[in-house]
Amino acid sequence: MTLPTCLVTGGSGFVGGKLIERLSARGWHVRALARSEEASAIVLKHGAHPVRGSLDDEASLTAAAHGCDAVIHVAALFKLWGTREEFERANVQGTANLLRAAEASGSVKRFVQVGAAAVVMGDMEPMLKVTESQPQQERTWAPYSASKARSEALVLGANRPGVFETVVIRPPMIWGAGMPTLDHMVANVLAGQFRWVGDGTQAMSTAHVDNVCHAATLALKKGRGGQAYFVSDGYDSTLKQVLSGLFQTQSVVPPDASVPLPVAWFMATQMEWMWRVFGRKGEPPITRQMLRLIGKPFTVDISKAQRELGYTPETSWEQGIKAMKR
Repeated sequence: MTLPTCLVTGGSGFVGGKLIERLSARGWHVRALARSEEASAIVLKHGAHPVRGSLDDEASLTAAAHGCDAVIHVAALFKLWGTREEFERANVQGTANLLRAAEASGSVKRFVQVGAAAVVMGDMEPMLKVTESQPQQERTWAPYSASKARSEALVLGANRPGVFETVVIRPPMIWGAGMPTLDHMVANVLAGQFRWVGDGTQAMSTAHVDNVCHAATLALKKGRGGQAYFVSDGYDSTLKQVLSGLFQTQSVVPPDASVPLPVAWFMATQMEWMWRVFGRKGEPPITRQMLRLIGKPFTVDISKAQRELGYTPETSWEQGIKAMKR
């Protein structure tokens, strides 16, 4: 019996590695795009067959997609500071290249993208129980979420019912053991640079990495082509509860110090100007993109995913935190 084959991008990363393991355990033969020998070794360890190539190289993508039944596109440039051009190249042009390669293969019938809930974030306003009817937003000061919005539009626009079907899942903050952003946050606390934005009671949705991978695998078989789906842990918390819980897994206690959002926004604007004009290395301590992600209440409604994908979160907050403590 021949196993179905799925090509995964971003397989050496936090979400991609978990996804490879899940797909392999569920009867898929997995190919994983790998840009380097190091990435090849990582995806091989997770259980995938590494295929050398990159999202910039359409020829390598065509070879990687040849004979595959499905593609799950996880790879993305995720950071809170950078030029529009680099986000465009990685998240938009890279996705366009992959879509062309998958369609040209003639064998890929379903293309799933791990998108981002942030694509609907615009100005600094509370957004609660957001549904998929909310339009996408793009802001010049948020190049990451703007590029993800353009990337998603490409994916959904490529849908051809019954021939080449495309689906996007939209998780909010992805967390779990091995999450790369936690090390950066812990370093800020230890360096005395951490401050709560506002009083920290902003409502927020989260998505454990296991739940994200669960939703992505469901999307391979279910859901309507040309549709996006919000997915989360199924309940909401607050910024302070979430970050304090994550810090606790590292035996770190954040300070009580806080800064009002308007002050933080002014500081971020000034810092971005300094970094841009004087070419400072690294990222500013705070950016407007960061503040948009955490500064106002933002929660998502997952009823569409529950109804059409059959999605039910697998890992609870308590289970995920316990695993991180181990």
